[in-house]
Amino acid sequence: MGEFFKLLKEGNKPSLLAAIVNTVIAILKGLAYFFTGNVAMFAEMMHSLGDAANQFFVFIGSSLSKKAPTPRFPNGFGRVVNLVCLGAVIIVGILSYETIKEGWHHLLHPVESDPSKVWINLLVLGIAIALEMTVLYKAGKEILHDAGLKGRGLQPFTTAFANLDRAKPATKLVFMEDLVATSGGVLAFIAVILANYANLYWAEGIVSIIIGLMMFYVVGKVFLENARGAIGETDEEMLNHIAYLVADDPNIKDIQKLEVIKEGEFLHVELVAEIDKNLTVAEADDIKDQLVSLILSQRGVQDITISFDENDGIHTWKHIKERPATLPTLKKPKDL
Repeated sequence: MGEFFKLLKEGNKPSLLAAIVNTVIAILKGLAYFFTGNVAMFAEMMHSLGDAANQFFVFIGSSLSKKAPTPRFPNGFGRVVNLVCLGAVIIVGILSYETIKEGWHHLLHPVESDPSKVWINLLVLGIAIALEMTVLYKAGKEILHDAGLKGRGLQPFTTAFANLDRAKPATKLVFMEDLVATSGGVLAFIAVILANYANLYWAEGIVSIIIGLMMFYVVGKVFLENARGAIGETDEEMLNHIAYLVADDPNIKDIQKLEVIKEGEFLHVELVAEIDKNLTVAEADDIKDQLVSLILSQRGVQDITISFDENDGIHTWKHIKERPATLPTLKKPKDL
């Protein structure tokens, strides 16, 4: 049990914050819906409930993924976070369906809300939007941190989009869900105003359907990304980066094999390289130590397996491109 709580401390912090915030928001929206019967508020309540459950499970999954490898599971638990995300999106998918169904029913049979209670909906939605933006900002900063960038001012809201693919699975999920939650809150706020001050009662049904469709978009995108992660996906950007560093070592004559596989939030690297057959075992061991030190210093790399073969004079590795400009230029082996 002690190990479990220790792992929880290493879990994804934005997902835990988002789970707590969305639980509070869901309660507030539920109370507002109970007192006003506003269908847009119902959609927002369902959305917040889905996000809270989703993000809580993601936090647990991200914590368990940090567990060290065991004799029974020698490859570690990195992909647990992908499996948990796959399970979590099922919850969001069900709630998305219920949200769209309720919105469609309200669109066909619009119900007039009590004008004297409109301030309850607007107040709750205003608080929810402010809280969701706080979580979104925090997730954006975490994305920039994952990308090795510094986020100041509005950058966590803007620059985070360009680096979304380089974020950890849990952080990416939180950012996308809270982006939809913030947008949905703004739409619901507008719908309440239109319904109560312009008599456009169908607007609440339209907004409910839009929110449900946005939730479905998150479900589809997150499902596909984590399905690839659970299977084991090559990180092409880091593969090119590591290939550049390895080939830049004058002792490496060729690369026979290089794999950079995503294991949840981490990268597993396997390298087979060719070296001069006249090198001694001690010299080859020094080259290996330098490469291990260099590659493990790259962002996200957790473990590496390196083996050598003698140079056959045939150049087989032809996949090296220019160094990605978005990745940091680290020390070469000769400088270590």
